[in-house]
Amino acid sequence: MIAEVIVDISNSEVDRVFDYSLEGSPEIRAGFRVLVPFGRQTVEGYVIRLKESSDFVGLKAVIKALDDCQVISDEMLSLMDYMTDRYHLRRADALRLFIPAQMRGGRVKELKVKYAEIADEYRGRDETEFIRPSAKAQLDLYYHLSECGCDSVAELNKNFSAAALRNLIARGIVTTREEEELRTPYSSLTSEAKSGVVLTAAQSEVADRVRSGGGEIYLLHGVTGSGKTEVYMRCISDALAMGKTAVMLVPEISLTPQVLRSFRSRFGDKVALLHSGLSVGERFDEWRRLLDGRARVAVGARSAVFAPVKNPGIIIIDEEHDSSYVSESNPRYVTHEIAAFRARYNDCALLLGSATPSIESYYKAVNGEYKLLELPERINKRKLPEMEIVNMCKEVYDGNNGVFSRLLLDELSACMERKEQAIIFINRRGYSSYMMCRSCGYVAKCSQCDVSLVYHKEENVLKCHYCGNRYAVLDECPQCHSPHIKRGFVGTQAIVERLQELFPDKKILRMDNDTTQNKDSHAKILGEFADKKAAILVGTQMIAKGHDFPDVTLVGIVDADMSLHFSDFRAGERTYQLITQVAGRAGRDAKPGKVVLQTYTPNHYVYRFASSGNYRGFYEKEVNLREVTKYPPFSKIVRILVCGENEELCAHVLKGIFDDVSVLTKDNRGCFAYFAAMKSPVKRIQNKYRVQILMRIVSGFDNIIKDVYNIVDRHSVAKASVFVEVNPNNLG
Repeated sequence: MIAEVIVDISNSEVDRVFDYSLEGSPEIRAGFRVLVPFGRQTVEGYVIRLKESSDFVGLKAVIKALDDCQVISDEMLSLMDYMTDRYHLRRADALRLFIPAQMRGGRVKELKVKYAEIADEYRGRDETEFIRPSAKAQLDLYYHLSECGCDSVAELNKNFSAAALRNLIARGIVTTREEEELRTPYSSLTSEAKSGVVLTAAQSEVADRVRSGGGEIYLLHGVTGSGKTEVYMRCISDALAMGKTAVMLVPEISLTPQVLRSFRSRFGDKVALLHSGLSVGERFDEWRRLLDGRARVAVGARSAVFAPVKNPGIIIIDEEHDSSYVSESNPRYVTHEIAAFRARYNDCALLLGSATPSIESYYKAVNGEYKLLELPERINKRKLPEMEIVNMCKEVYDGNNGVFSRLLLDELSACMERKEQAIIFINRRGYSSYMMCRSCGYVAKCSQCDVSLVYHKEENVLKCHYCGNRYAVLDECPQCHSPHIKRGFVGTQAIVERLQELFPDKKILRMDNDTTQNKDSHAKILGEFADKKAAILVGTQMIAKGHDFPDVTLVGIVDADMSLHFSDFRAGERTYQLITQVAGRAGRDAKPGKVVLQTYTPNHYVYRFASSGNYRGFYEKEVNLREVTKYPPFSKIVRILVCGENEELCAHVLKGIFDDVSVLTKDNRGCFAYFAAMKSPVKRIQNKYRVQILMRIVSGFDNIIKDVYNIVDRHSVAKASVFVEVNPNNLG
């Protein structure tokens, strides 16, 4: 037999099939990882197909299989073909997504623990027959093992004499055995088993429609607190009852501990967790449990869409609107499209859920491509929180130059007096967003990126939020030497500092990228707040979604305008989503909730619809604007991004691509609503210059994008990276 192999080298020059003989390796099948000779070296590869013969003579043979089973299923091999065609990926890059990264190169293996126990023929006998009374260390060890039955060799060496243990093993008195030990993430996150949860009539109707719908795609639009998670659990229970598996995706790593606790309480050790915050060993073990069927429910962030579950009965994407579901680094892909492929392949339902669906998804639901399901009310008909909009221009006019409006301060004080909890949302980390000289206008910027530096007071440094570089804080302007340095907009650190001054006897927690660097940081912060060890939680968008704290009765949105005035067609949509999601953290239990939203543009339509909870009204306004301007869903945006350390080379490559695409636009008149070349809004990141072409394609997309890919391939050079992105989330 002949194996068709993709070598594990991410290079376009070798992105093709190589034939190898399977002489001496009859056990190898498609989906095996193998070691093969390649030129003068040996490399890892993936077998994608077997065939009887090859057109090549003198084939080299596969050296060996790297695993004892098929680690990439037939489904994933089909998915590889889909992804390489859809996203213009190299096959090796797609295949790497299907296995834990550290499996490559053998950097992670099963954890084997050696245990010791007394041999059968020595168990229960008088120890003086074979251990001298003077050998106290050996006797202590023997008594310990007699009492406990067995113990790990590592623990015995730590607590007893290692030499004594070696002696007893050498004489056959003690035997050893190796056992696999699973590395379980968040093992402390346990809950009592729950069963028999009774759904409301509305929840039951949604779950029944999903169960009876086969391979459809459903969009579940449910207001915050409407019980979407219970619907997800019922759908998963139904799939498991039919002998199938399930995949549940959540957008943020910060959500997974909370989701995992709920899912473990319902499904026990059938649940496996997959996300980038796990240790190497934990991720490998959870992946293997899904591969061999010991776990049947995969829960995780974006990458869990590639979970090696067999025969899924339901795939769920919670908070489907979230931008983290689009991979914006190589390999680029859209989670919704991968999930839809897997749903089609397995003839199972795909359920997308959100309180604030993306405009594109809701448009598909309105027009019948998706099936629309709705949960318009909170559980037990609890009211959505009352939202009050504060005009910060009036606050300034009345002499209040502080970061908090008078209303928010009053509501915070009342909330603290009632011994309830509050969440303060500001989508900007650090202490202040920039440092500027008041005399000459100089702004401190990163030497490697074309962005201003953010002041972090706790560490007393300026940080670049793109590359992570750190700089000394300015005491004077480096250009004019003026000591008059102004700080920009406040961030989470400054908010916490001000709140601590106002409420010195209250514990205040902060949750942003700076406080969640460690693996368990998310769970620790959220756990403390859930246990009411803190009165106020200050955070960025990672606190906006999914969290359920019964005692939170107040949400303060400090600067609602922050995401509204970006030069991005999704700015209004993202602002609406953020406001609605963070507002939904208030009043989720019996106590009513209140939201105070601070803005300098109180009459903007986004706030009008958000304050009344009118998603349909917002959608109709937004979709009308997009139809007029020919933005998605009425077009596909394509960005060609060229990056490199040589600015002239990047410009030269871009010009060549632009000239060829210009011919394409002339040959396809009427298909393009927009086409232009320009510098990227962020002109340099990590010392790499960035230039781009933007186009909006309104018809004939499938044929045009293939031509675009071919043009880009023709102009690719070694010292510049060229990426094609379709509907990128971030045009910066």
